Amino acid sequence: MTQQTETRLERGRRMLQQIDGSAGQAVIDSLADIAPDFADYLFEYPFGDIMSRPGLGLREREIATIAALCALGNATPQLEVHIRAGLNCGLTREEIVEVLMQMSVYAGFPAALNGLFAAKRAFAACEEPDGHAPA
Repeated sequence: MTQQTETRLERGRRMLQQIDGSAGQAVIDSLADIAPDFADYLFEYPFGDIMSRPGLGLREREIATIAALCALGNATPQLEVHIRAGLNCGLTREEIVEVLMQMSVYAGFPAALNGLFAAKRAFAACEEPDGHAPA
């Protein structure tokens, strides 16, 4: 019997669970009624192809992702998910804050400020038993 290789979709699902846990799956689930194919694309390309590459560890990939999302300035929900993912992948709160502060130099103070407020919400969400930020 030949060992079956893992598909991009299977690898992506495994990586998403490892990186984001239930937060990532919630994003995927929210697409089921409007764009289920897009959910598969999210599994396959970012997680199955890119995040699973051997060149960087998940910690380093999350640092890059947090920095990029902060610099974009228009991806706050995704930034909050990846801040929590960074914590899941071994980043400390202090390291995440430093990454966001670093963005003040390259993306500007408004982007860094918005990123820091996103971190504050993400950190609070991690302290809640249900994983959601307090009201």
